[in-house]
Amino acid sequence: MASAFHAKLHSLYEGDSDRAHVFRYALLAFDLTTICFVIVTSFFPHYLWVEIADLIFGFLILLDFSARVYVAKQRLHYITRPSTLADIAAMVSFLAPLAGEGLGFLRILRTLRLLHTYQLMNRLRQDFPLFRRHEEVVVAAINLLVFIFVTTGLIYALEHGHNEHIGNYADALYFTITTLTTTGFGDITLQGTSGRMLSIGVMFFGVTLFLRLAQVLFRPSKVRYECESCGLMLHDADAVHCKHCGAVVHIGTEGLS
Repeated sequence: MASAFHAKLHSLYEGDSDRAHVFRYALLAFDLTTICFVIVTSFFPHYLWVEIADLIFGFLILLDFSARVYVAKQRLHYITRPSTLADIAAMVSFLAPLAGEGLGFLRILRTLRLLHTYQLMNRLRQDFPLFRRHEEVVVAAINLLVFIFVTTGLIYALEHGHNEHIGNYADALYFTITTLTTTGFGDITLQGTSGRMLSIGVMFFGVTLFLRLAQVLFRPSKVRYECESCGLMLHDADAVHCKHCGAVVHIGTEGLS
């Protein structure tokens, strides 16, 4: 009985059937709904229905987390992953808001991990021709949005309730974007020593990573061109030979027809 239940769960989380893919799409939709809930509820006081919704989301996340631990081959390794620890923090944030106020945004790290799994990426290539044609750009855009959202969420979680300028996610997002783009209007600042250290961290690490992701988004490092000899599809933008077979490739560049 237990082995049959384990096999069924494993097929849903790790299998390659149509049912498993639909299940993982549903998990992705649930994660995105959770993230939207965290953002929207930051704009008004936490009424009773918000607290109830927190508990419901937390319970569902707990069920999903328990199932993943149950089917994991190396459970200790799975539990100690950074993405899993972030998921635990998000779960605590929903089940015990006073113990983890605002940490629900970390749920997006699990969403990013889910998007980067081989099964889902392969399914996205099959189901969406647009994704297949522009995979590198789409993945870069997702990584950039996740980076911005995590930075925004971190600022909101640490400053909300202590900084009068950070009242909701919109305020935190505004500060994040002005800092990452080095615009720095100065109308919103992070106060105190911890706030200044956080600002330094965003500027020191964030600007470099932000520019790198933006460069990949607008100037992909790989171009799609099918090698006539071996069929390799992705090549460096300035490649003259296929890295796989060495055949000459004729990749169109700006200024050439």
